[in-house]
Amino acid sequence: MNLLINKLKIATLIGLTLISFTNCKAVDNANNKQKGAVIGATGGAILGAIIGNNVGKGGNGELGAVIGGVVGGGAGVLIGNKMDKQAQKIEEEIPGAQVERVDDGIVVTFDENSGVYFATDKYNINSASQETLNKLANVFKEYPDTNILVVGHTDSVGAESYNMTLSKNRAYAVTNYLIGTGLNSGRFTTNWFGETQPMHDNSTAEGRAKNRRVNVAILPSEKMIEEAKNQANN
Repeated sequence: MNLLINKLKIATLIGLTLISFTNCKAVDNANNKQKGAVIGATGGAILGAIIGNNVGKGGNGELGAVIGGVVGGGAGVLIGNKMDKQAQKIEEEIPGAQVERVDDGIVVTFDENSGVYFATDKYNINSASQETLNKLANVFKEYPDTNILVVGHTDSVGAESYNMTLSKNRAYAVTNYLIGTGLNSGRFTTNWFGETQPMHDNSTAEGRAKNRRVNVAILPSEKMIEEAKNQANN
C-alpha cells in the first residue's frame, strides 16, 4: 500500500478557490514541502479526501472551520516536513490503512478492509480495531502538536436517520477510544455524515463496504503553526 500524496492545482473562479488533487507515491514528499511554500488557500482538498465530490453540498461549514487553511512560506515547508514524517510513520505502523498527505494535513481512511472494523449495526471497538487504534495513538503521542478530526460514514442500507446515528456512534467510539489511550481530548473534533457522503457505489457490496468508513484527519495545531512561523522568521 502506497502512501498517497496529493498534488494540488488552484484556480480562482468568481471569487471562489477550487482545489483539485490527484495521488502519487510517498517518494514525492518534496512536492508537499514545495507546495507548502507557495500555496495559501482553504483546506478544501482535505474536505475532498473525507467526503469526496460532495464538498460544498451543505453541512460542511464546521469541518471547514476546523480544517482552516494552508500555511504558506517557510512555515509551510517546516509543517510539510513534519507531516510527511508522521504520514510515513502511520503507513509503516498500519499498512492496511489508506494514508493521504493533503495540504498541510494527513487523512487516514479506515474501511472494513483496513484495520478498524464494526460488525453490522454495531459501534463497539473490537479487538482487531483496538490493535490498529493503539498503533495510531502511539503515533499521535510521538507527534503531540497536531489536532485530530474523526469523521464517521455509513452505506445507504437502512433508514437515513438510523445511519446518521450509527455514523455518529462509530465516530465517537473511535474518538473516545483514542482519548482513552491517554491523548488530550482537546486535540479532537468529531463529526459524522451517515449515508450522505458516499465515495463509492452503494449499489455494489464492495462499494458499500468502502462507504462504511471512518476518516481520521491530522492537522497542524495553532502551536505547531506559530512555532513554524517563528522558526521560519529566525
